[in-house]
Amino acid sequence: MKRPLIAVLNGPNLNLLGTREPALYGGATLDDVEALCAEVAEALDLAIDFRQTNGEGELISWVQECRDRAAGVIINPAGYGHTSIALMDALLALDCPIIEVHLTNIHRREPYRHHTYTSEAANGLICGFGARGYALALQAIAELLQEEAE
Repeated sequence: MKRPLIAVLNGPNLNLLGTREPALYGGATLDDVEALCAEVAEALDLAIDFRQTNGEGELISWVQECRDRAAGVIINPAGYGHTSIALMDALLALDCPIIEVHLTNIHRREPYRHHTYTSEAANGLICGFGARGYALALQAIAELLQEEAE
């Protein structure tokens, strides 16, 4: 049986993980996060498509591609979560589970980071757990897909 595909989409500056403000974002690189996601997805019998872009338009195009190919989406929109209504609209057009992830606890940071437009399209928001948040998101997506199948 074909494993459900989960798109793991990452926004701007996440390519700098491990070197950008490690005291805030931790020492894990984006490659480390991808390896963690691959390991967890394998254990959950899920397939992943892991991507990162610094471009808002490209991120929106990837979300739109998910309409026909992904069983679920995990998105770390990074700064675009706080600013992009267009990204929120693209997510709202999906008919699959969506989990938003942030490495830091956005609610313990600057006030402008407390709200994300993209979370309005998500089934849930996981923040503050560093790279482990992606593993938690994959577990949540697996459970949501199981509930849908029952």
